[in-house]
Amino acid sequence: MDTNLIKAKFEKLGARAKIRPLVRNRRQSSTGQVVIDVQQDRQGEFFDIQADNTADVEVLDVQPRDRHLLLMVRQAAERPHQPDIKNKFLCGHDERHWFVAGVPEKASVSSVVTAKEALKPDAVRSRERGKKGNRQKRLRRKTEVFIRQGEWFFIPVPEVRVNEKLILTHEPIRRGSGKPHMCGELYRDGGTTVYVCFQHPNGLTVGEYRKLLKENPKAAKWGWRAMTRDPMVFVRGRITHADHATIRLNGWHRVEMNTENKSRAMASVAFLD
Repeated sequence: MDTNLIKAKFEKLGARAKIRPLVRNRRQSSTGQVVIDVQQDRQGEFFDIQADNTADVEVLDVQPRDRHLLLMVRQAAERPHQPDIKNKFLCGHDERHWFVAGVPEKASVSSVVTAKEALKPDAVRSRERGKKGNRQKRLRRKTEVFIRQGEWFFIPVPEVRVNEKLILTHEPIRRGSGKPHMCGELYRDGGTTVYVCFQHPNGLTVGEYRKLLKENPKAAKWGWRAMTRDPMVFVRGRITHADHATIRLNGWHRVEMNTENKSRAMASVAFLD
């Protein structure tokens, strides 16, 4: 790994990168070769890249005007005659801050442009399919298909009908423990009812919950709350976030998150907005 070359390519974006030996902690995988974070010091934000001595890290593509680059970490296969494992990360600047996102494992991802395309949710890609026009324009934060704020895509759905009594106001949407994006109005439809508590943060289905209580009656005192997993979410009005410009959605828009949560590489990303 040529650390000086990697730092030089980050400098082309106007960014700083610090590369140091991997320090493992409870939050990080015990088998991962690299952890990438966005940290801050007196000089401002910088990319903190921790890598062990077996990591083969390289920059595949640099787009200085766009202030993005594509980073790849190559890991030798665990078994003979299997292909190497390649994790890819899109590093760049979005409005006000630097970010890093794990890219889904797609053989066609070899550039910043194809990484951005891979991060689009399926609902966006299906609507764009067959449309003509400049590919770069489809990567803007606002197109005829969607409006994007950070990792969230908002897709116009003028045909949707909502139950006015179930509309929530000033409601957050968030990824994990990150800062919430606050929505002027929000409506949820469908999904699966799950029971959530500290011991089961991802939730148990009704059947799983009842089975657990039958096997362990004391679990009834674990502070459960009923929630909905994977509902369709629609929003309209002002969408605000501390790190992004406020957007205003006229009419209902379907909410979709980018696909970084589907990537194996995301396990190596420590930074959450």
